[in-house]
Amino acid sequence: MCEVGGIGLPGDKIVDKETDGRIVLGPGLRKETEHVLMTKPGKLCFKDPNIYWVDSHHKRYIPVRGENVLGVVTNKSGDTFKVDIGGSEQASLSYLAFEGATKRNRPDVKIGDQVFCKLLVASKHTEPEVVCIDSSGKSNGLGVIRDGGMTITTPCNHIRKILSPDCVLLKTLGNSLPYEIAIGMNGKIWIKGRTTKETIALTNAIACAEYMNNEQISLMCRKLVNSLSGF
Repeated sequence: MCEVGGIGLPGDKIVDKETDGRIVLGPGLRKETEHVLMTKPGKLCFKDPNIYWVDSHHKRYIPVRGENVLGVVTNKSGDTFKVDIGGSEQASLSYLAFEGATKRNRPDVKIGDQVFCKLLVASKHTEPEVVCIDSSGKSNGLGVIRDGGMTITTPCNHIRKILSPDCVLLKTLGNSLPYEIAIGMNGKIWIKGRTTKETIALTNAIACAEYMNNEQISLMCRKLVNSLSGF
């Protein structure tokens, strides 16, 4: 048996919290008859109202519907692009899945371009499908990224740590160093600072924060800002 906050192994049963209504199972969990079992090793996590998932250290991405990912266009077949998102198979991206795209007004997408997109279809039985628009048909930050910057790869559990409301990394960096960033749940991060020097410093800070707590992250960010300022 594995309780919330504990470390479990594949096959372990989880201990449910007292929740109202049915629970939602995230990555690393599977329902079998009346029990919920872990399918991969890691830390059992819980989020209100009643969401469970397993946080584990891995680099191979398992597509999940609705998640934002960073991918690279690898091929074009008819009206569909193939995008490598780091999963077991490539995702498909229709040329109509861009803001304002029509049969006459096709998006300017080339092989090798990096795209920030959202998973529309993600199932172990079908090929993943991604789009560069939200539910209202707007790009809302999604699309092809060609504006310089740097892209780094980090374990998927580090992505979840960065995006956690408890993590101070992005807010602390943004207080002193303006930047643009696109974070993919598949372990890819694109970031651009005001200068090349700042961009490199930001990527190094994000990579180094993987094994730090908030106090250590705050100290690191202060040292980074001071070093860029010449102190």
